[in-house]
Amino acid sequence: MSDQPQCGLFGLSSVDLSEDDVMAAMKSMQGYIDITPGDFNEIYRIAFRYAVDRLSRLVKAEDIMTRRVITVGPDTGLAETARIMAEANISGVPVVHADQTIYGIISEKDFLSGMGGDPSGGFMKVIAQCLGNRGCLAMPIRAKTAQDIMKTPVITAYPDTPVSELSGKLAENRVNRIPIVTTDGRLAGIVSRGDIVNAYCARIF
Repeated sequence: MSDQPQCGLFGLSSVDLSEDDVMAAMKSMQGYIDITPGDFNEIYRIAFRYAVDRLSRLVKAEDIMTRRVITVGPDTGLAETARIMAEANISGVPVVHADQTIYGIISEKDFLSGMGGDPSGGFMKVIAQCLGNRGCLAMPIRAKTAQDIMKTPVITAYPDTPVSELSGKLAENRVNRIPIVTTDGRLAGIVSRGDIVNAYCARIF
């Protein structure tokens, strides 16, 4: 359940074509085409955007979500939570109750905030602060649990939520992952930015 995209960027609709590309494509087509390369380029761009929009509405969260989600409980210690995230190479983890209903979510930024660091500064800023203070900033939160630093309420979606809506939720809320829940609030899967990018790539390229 890596958070890293494997193909391209979110802005897939911004693919740039050179005029040479367009001319080569036009010459390869049989018959006479009464449009300019600029017209052709504009038609392509518009058609591409329509294709991306259509595919993003057809594909649902359940089609791309990771179903075996790594989770922690509210009482899981932060040292254990950090170990679980590190071993799974993920930057966020849902916090769930015993019945799998979602309670909160933890990201790397929540750890940084809990240690008194600047979430926008990144990991190296925490290292610099640790070295400058001659101590570990994690010590004050060492005895705390997942529920002490988790974010709640959690931005969630349902299995039948279109990918286009998921993309909007990610951008609007500035999050990197969205837990997918059933109608009774139980965790069914999780979708990351990378999952959405890969879904576009697999269907367009």
